[in-house]
Order: sequence, then structure tokens, then C-alpha cells
Amino acid sequence: MKKLLYEFKMFATSGNMLDLALGILIGAAFSGVVESLSKDIIGDLIACIGGAPDLSKMTWKVGSGEVHVGNFLGAVINFVILAASLFLLVKVILRFKLANFRAQGSRECDFCKEFIAVDATKCKYCTADVEPLITDEDEF
Repeated sequence: MKKLLYEFKMFATSGNMLDLALGILIGAAFSGVVESLSKDIIGDLIACIGGAPDLSKMTWKVGSGEVHVGNFLGAVINFVILAASLFLLVKVILRFKLANFRAQGSRECDFCKEFIAVDATKCKYCTADVEPLITDEDEF
């Protein structure tokens, strides 16, 4: 039980957990910007061409019912803009080496049994030389 609590503490306070939390917050804010761009600018331009004043009001009459094509089209536009923005952002970061992307995950050191990064070449606890599970050539 004590070891389990120690491992949980290491997991909860690791840099990866904090990076994940920060990424989620930035992603939520970025999603709001993309949704506004899609709905308020691109959606309105498409609505002008399609004749509907609001993209969400664009519907097809099928029998006695309606198919809300505008809502679906707005969701597709949001997805494409978000995916393209993230793709370009990652390309810029990799091109100018603005961040050091490393392999994620940990493994147990063969000598001291502490957890180390999967791409580590030396254990930070016992300083033993270890063989990395993932090398730079394996990535990207």
C-alpha cells in the first residue's frame, strides 16, 4: 500500500501531469476561438452563399421533417479549422525547434527498480547506464 501511494504521488506531481492540465486549458480556450471563427465568420460567409442568415438555420425538408444540415456543416468546419491549426502549429514548432518533444512514459530501472523515462540512457536515481527503450531515430 505504501508503494502504491508513493507511485501515485510521483504520477500526480510529475511534469507530464502538469503539462497535460495546461494543454487541456489552452485547448479549451483555443477551441472557443476556433468555434467563433467558424460560426461568426466562415459560417456567415457560407450562409450568405447558401441564402440562410444563420448557418444553424440551414435545413433540408425531407417529407414532414427537417434535416439540420447547417449544424453538421458548422461542426465539420470547426473540426477542419481546429485540425489544420494544430497541424500547422506542430509543423512550426518542429521546424524552428521551439520545443523539445520527448518520448512519453516511464519504465523501471533494471538496477534500482525506480521509474525512469523510456528514452533515458542513465538512471537518475542510481546513475547506472541503461539501454533506452526508445531512441531519437524511433520518433517522428
